[in-house]
Amino acid sequence: MTAAEPDERTPFSYPIFRAIWLTNLASNFGVLIQSVGASWLMVSSGGSRQMVALVQTSSSLPIVLFSLMAGAIADNMDRRKVIVVAQSFQLFVSSILAALAFIGLVSPWMLILLTFLVGCGTALNGPAWQASVGDMVPRPALPSAVALNSMSINIARSVGPAIGGIIVASAGPATAFALNAVSSLGLLAVLLRWRPDIPRKLIPAEKIHEAMFAGLRYAAMSPNIGVILFRSALHGVTASAILALMPLIARDLLGGGPLVFGLLFGSFGIGAVIGALNSKRVRSRLSPEQIVRSSALLAGIASLGVSFSPWLWLTVPFLALAGAGWLLAFSTINVCVQLESPRWVVARVLSLYQMAVYAGFAGGSWIFGLLADRVGTANALLLAVAGAAISLTFGYFLPLADLNEENLDPSNRWRVPDTAIPIEYRSGPIVIIIEHRIAPENTLEFLSVMSERRRIRIRDGARQWTLMRDLADPELWVERYSVPTWLDYVRHNQRRTQADDANREALRKLWQGEKEAPVRRMIERQVGNIPFGGRSNSSLAD
Repeated sequence: MTAAEPDERTPFSYPIFRAIWLTNLASNFGVLIQSVGASWLMVSSGGSRQMVALVQTSSSLPIVLFSLMAGAIADNMDRRKVIVVAQSFQLFVSSILAALAFIGLVSPWMLILLTFLVGCGTALNGPAWQASVGDMVPRPALPSAVALNSMSINIARSVGPAIGGIIVASAGPATAFALNAVSSLGLLAVLLRWRPDIPRKLIPAEKIHEAMFAGLRYAAMSPNIGVILFRSALHGVTASAILALMPLIARDLLGGGPLVFGLLFGSFGIGAVIGALNSKRVRSRLSPEQIVRSSALLAGIASLGVSFSPWLWLTVPFLALAGAGWLLAFSTINVCVQLESPRWVVARVLSLYQMAVYAGFAGGSWIFGLLADRVGTANALLLAVAGAAISLTFGYFLPLADLNEENLDPSNRWRVPDTAIPIEYRSGPIVIIIEHRIAPENTLEFLSVMSERRRIRIRDGARQWTLMRDLADPELWVERYSVPTWLDYVRHNQRRTQADDANREALRKLWQGEKEAPVRRMIERQVGNIPFGGRSNSSLAD
């Protein structure tokens, strides 16, 4: 690497990442200031403990409901444009919230509705935003870039809530809402100027519902991703207690107001920043599973300490511990998701990860808010300790895999074959038949290789996959699968990654002879309604 080349290990050496990171930091400050305003407005308006916790739920629920659709949109459209639309929508809703707050028309349920709408913008923005990190920096810099993005929100979380508390205490929640609207303008300006170098798509984009099913299928046929999603949801439930109950911790356990609330939020953010600054060192020493278990342990310790602490100075370090664990766990899981997903589906898998986390977070916020209403804030935090213990225990039964170092770039080996019969993208169904000639002594190894091949085929869109053995020729095996259209067949083959080539090479070593396995591509045709041109059925039968 020459001195003129950017250091691929340092995301800030890439101008676009640096510019977006800085403007996003300003936007994150606005989001956190608004969050303080919304939570304290609910407390001051006489909302119950459950309604206070529902402020967090209302902003998280849209991510659960709409993230998969947002991921499909992000994988099939210009991600930059998707982010611009989402940010513009959030700006519009935040402006309405500020205007209504200034004239005193924000009731508790109106606040829930508007925070829900802001959450809708977040749901649209999230998958495109996270997937775009891979468009800003190369793959080796991705873990550091993800950690820096997480650090951005937590730098804002470390100072923003304290600033928000001062603003709310001195100027009211409406001013906090207005500042959030203004804070996103710089990010929008940078995004409008950014022109990412995205490979041109040579085939039509998938329909949204088809893209959503493709994302679900990919996750379902990727065991490591399934474990990640389950553990993300579980950790989201158990780690949500402190964030959801923080306004009540400030009011009920410490007897403070919005300034104390802001300081508590800030201490959580400072802990997260410390975690982000040390994330690279932690990842070099601990596996992803060990990091997530450690985070669950820190969440449990923090919940226990906060529940018994009557003093602000003692509560602050416990919240910092929780923040560090939160950042390390979710930034690590985010990296795992991105490294387990090829670019064609990464936004959809990230959306499923978002859905899992926020489903856990929304559900946990509601559960702990309900518990706080029933048994009090301190006892609800004690129950969160039990939840953290459950999350930690699951790590021994469903551990996260180590970071995936496989090359998930497109294989680019496959070329669209010529056909003797004219065919269009919409033609189909298409049936593929592949003949494999395998020596009988290699049968068990062949079946093992074909089990992985089946997973890859179905993951990438194949249907009705079967493997058959010829009863008259024990060396002949026939692989068969179908796809709805010729376009689906093209997509299926273009989704093959360089990592998948290992399965192809393992299969090649088992073939009898040097030649490629014969492939037959067929199109199904129905015969029940064929026009007979005036001839009788009996004459055709003859």
